[in-house]
Amino acid sequence: MIFSRNPARGSRILNGLALLGVTAALGMAFFWQFVYDELPCPLCLLQRVALILAGVGFLLNLRLGPSPMHYAMSIAAALGGMLVSGRQVLLHIAPGDPGYGAPLLGLHFYTWAFIAFAAIIAFCAVMLSADRKWGDSMLKKPVSALGVLVMVLFLIVTLGNVGSTTLECGFGPCPDDPTTYLWLDSGASR
Repeated sequence: MIFSRNPARGSRILNGLALLGVTAALGMAFFWQFVYDELPCPLCLLQRVALILAGVGFLLNLRLGPSPMHYAMSIAAALGGMLVSGRQVLLHIAPGDPGYGAPLLGLHFYTWAFIAFAAIIAFCAVMLSADRKWGDSMLKKPVSALGVLVMVLFLIVTLGNVGSTTLECGFGPCPDDPTTYLWLDSGASR
């Protein structure tokens, strides 16, 4: 088992993989936004924020060591994300409603987000039971080069999402059904 010889290393590997999964989900949504020209709606943006916050919990576990406080942060973010994505699923559950955006593998991104948030909560519950004897280990520990790479990718994807959201919405409320970037299309009406 991954925890048999060095429990702290096993925890870091699993938290690194979880952070990589969050980064992949954010990166895929960001990629889809530009390749298929589908701007995220306000609920989609809230789901991205929840994914970023859950990822920060994993990043802290990777950088500072496993802590129940970090897992709690990821769980709280995932619960918020489940509420938002669940609401969006319910908005589009009526027969004949095509949903918002194009589906990926038969499911819309908000449905995938709901599944991802449930997986994050399950992962954190398992890790809390596996990491519980290590407690709050807030000492700075060295991170492997691969771990640093995952953290940098996460930060780049996060900054890209923040930048594109600012271009889309400016500093005010986002449109319900966005079609253009506010700051790139200043002459077009919202």
